[in-house]
Amino acid sequence: MLVKTKAIVLHSFKYSDSRLIVDLFTRESGRMAIAVTISSSRKGKFTKMLFQPLTLLDIEVDIRQNAQLQKIKEATVFFPMTSIPFEQHKLSIALFVAEFLYHALKGEQANAHLFDYIEDSIRWLDYAAGDYANFHIVFLLRLTLFLGFMPNLEGYAAGDLFDLRNSSFVSVIPPHRDYLASDEASLVNTMTRMNYRTMTLFQMSHNERNRLLDILILYYRLHLPDFPELRSLSVLREIYS
Repeated sequence: MLVKTKAIVLHSFKYSDSRLIVDLFTRESGRMAIAVTISSSRKGKFTKMLFQPLTLLDIEVDIRQNAQLQKIKEATVFFPMTSIPFEQHKLSIALFVAEFLYHALKGEQANAHLFDYIEDSIRWLDYAAGDYANFHIVFLLRLTLFLGFMPNLEGYAAGDLFDLRNSSFVSVIPPHRDYLASDEASLVNTMTRMNYRTMTLFQMSHNERNRLLDILILYYRLHLPDFPELRSLSVLREIYS
């Protein structure tokens, strides 16, 4: 069945001298992997540059229900990035986000609201002229809303702990070790009040930003099975160190 859809490139690797395996998240069909023959010529139908992480594509793909790799017919960029590929800090953030999504969206079915959130976030980062240091923190936190484990903010009071397993603030120590003490729970409360428009109002040190990232990754590991270590994380830490 031929399907036309928007797609976000999550990951690609070289299968042979002229073939790539590309993981995509599509608006109409969710997560899929495709096999594509690439050309070394810029005039070729498909080039390697088309399938860089977080590239936003319009594609036509021949979907076969039992096939592990789908066959792509057409692919064009519908949002040419003007800054992310050329600014080192933005590129490092983008590569981290792409690797994170590659693992977080495994098996994800079609979800137009989730797709639109990711697309809008990529556009925001590309347009941003500055003050985007908290982008990845806000992105990961807001992503939990679409994946079904957004922290419950009701009833927070100063001195509360945060139960990472149950996604809620509590006043007594839970019967397990996956919780945050009151000082770090307050950071979570601060984090949940940020969005792309307001995040510049929240001043954080490099150490606080990296600690929030550690908390978020731990939180995801508790809610998504087999979430691995991220290779791009060390690069992101170097930026915010």
